[in-house]
Amino acid sequence: MTQHIGRRGLLRGLGVGAALLATGCESAVARQERVVPAGPPKPGGTAELGLLSDLVPKNLFTNTGPAITTLIGLVYDRLVHYGPSGLEPRPALATSWTPAPDGTALTLRLRDDVRFHSGREFTAADVEFSLRTYADPQWNGQLRSTAAAITDVDVIGRHEVVLRFAHPLSNIFDLLDTVPIIDSESIADLRSGARFVGTGPFRFDGWRPNTELRFTRNPDYFVPSRPYLDGVRARIIPEKSSLLSALKSGQVHFADTLGHRDVESAVRLGTARAITLTGAELQAYVGTNVTTPPLDDVRIRRAIAHALDRERIIAEVFRGAGYASSLPWPKDSPAYDEARAARYARDLPRARALVAQHGPVPVLPLVYAAKDPSLAAVAQIVQNNLAEIGIEVRLEPLDRAQFTQQLIAGGFRGLWVTTHSWAQMTSSTLTVSAYPFNARKNASHFSSPDYTRAADAAWQLTGDPAEAHAALSDQLLDELFLIEIGVCWQRWAHSPELQGIGYSRRRELDLTEAFLA
Repeated sequence: MTQHIGRRGLLRGLGVGAALLATGCESAVARQERVVPAGPPKPGGTAELGLLSDLVPKNLFTNTGPAITTLIGLVYDRLVHYGPSGLEPRPALATSWTPAPDGTALTLRLRDDVRFHSGREFTAADVEFSLRTYADPQWNGQLRSTAAAITDVDVIGRHEVVLRFAHPLSNIFDLLDTVPIIDSESIADLRSGARFVGTGPFRFDGWRPNTELRFTRNPDYFVPSRPYLDGVRARIIPEKSSLLSALKSGQVHFADTLGHRDVESAVRLGTARAITLTGAELQAYVGTNVTTPPLDDVRIRRAIAHALDRERIIAEVFRGAGYASSLPWPKDSPAYDEARAARYARDLPRARALVAQHGPVPVLPLVYAAKDPSLAAVAQIVQNNLAEIGIEVRLEPLDRAQFTQQLIAGGFRGLWVTTHSWAQMTSSTLTVSAYPFNARKNASHFSSPDYTRAADAAWQLTGDPAEAHAALSDQLLDELFLIEIGVCWQRWAHSPELQGIGYSRRRELDLTEAFLA
């Protein structure tokens, strides 16, 4: 994997402690990792994509589902972006920034050559509107608490804005790297899915529910001569076998959400290549509703943790693309600790003893997103693992849209299996933002003053960061309302014809530099 550099190079971000000044025209897609093209870019043509699930417009800010991440990656830009490794912010729609000495404000200077797809000029007022909209509870943005901690947005010029915070925010650049800059004049159409207006490399052309999404090249994109493609068509192919066949037969150039075995199969046939999304890690986990007996007893949650065959899941389901861990953080996170990551090794005698201490356990539901081959396989292994210690679970596949809705609402009655993101960002983002981990309201209905204090200390930059990370990890491991399986890297499959594919740290598809060879 290599990083693609824009026309005039990439200026390194200097982080929270210093301002960064960008000069010239920098490619907005330098933020991505991408496969090195086999030949020179060839302008023109339409890329055909295959997506396993359809668009849900109200989930635009949730970063969940392939249609959402495709739409955001093609249509919208952000204020800053992270590079392929590390968390140094780099210029995007913001060209430079200066933090206040006490960490409670940030001044952003913006590009003055950007227009929305409607033709309207992008200004500082659009920054305020986008951040305020993201903070609105109706949109379910996962970093909403961080957006809500912005107490004031001072527009001091057409292309300069000052963000003021209720307290220092360790993850402010996570927010600025995540929030898509949206158009205030078409917000009603965004809610209905009729129109999505951004400043990104492609314009939204239309959506036929359960059928396709269409995009055309933005001729006024601020990066000269980009994108190369004339258009993109994303077909909704809800059956995994049909999606795989479409890729193998050349009907689509790209397939999202295939299982790791399916990707390997297509690669072996020579009809596809694989992209491993390193730097955009996911973590597989078992979730628990701690208000449902016997999951209200931490001994049962610990028994489940010791029963899981993490190594088998990583090896068989994710084909070795990852590693087992009891912690949510990936190895390159400052919050990662090797000893803590190994705390809940597979130990069946210990797990059985904990179940025996508790007494008989009723049958528990285990929910997972239907039509996701990887999660279905994980759920089956978890079911077998728990049977080994005397816990019977009933598998309950649920439509992906319903699964996401219930996750957000905390609607699961027992256990569930899925993956979470955000641990690849600043560590505090996970515990003050992500639905499964949010210290004030989470899918497990877990609350604890100690957990909230630990989450706030990491978020508000109080005390030593290493101590904050350790305290946060210990709370997660002691309470165990979420039971980590391990880190896994998602894999995309694409035909050799489509080259220059990129992605963000949130796995949003980027085709700014892509072309059909």
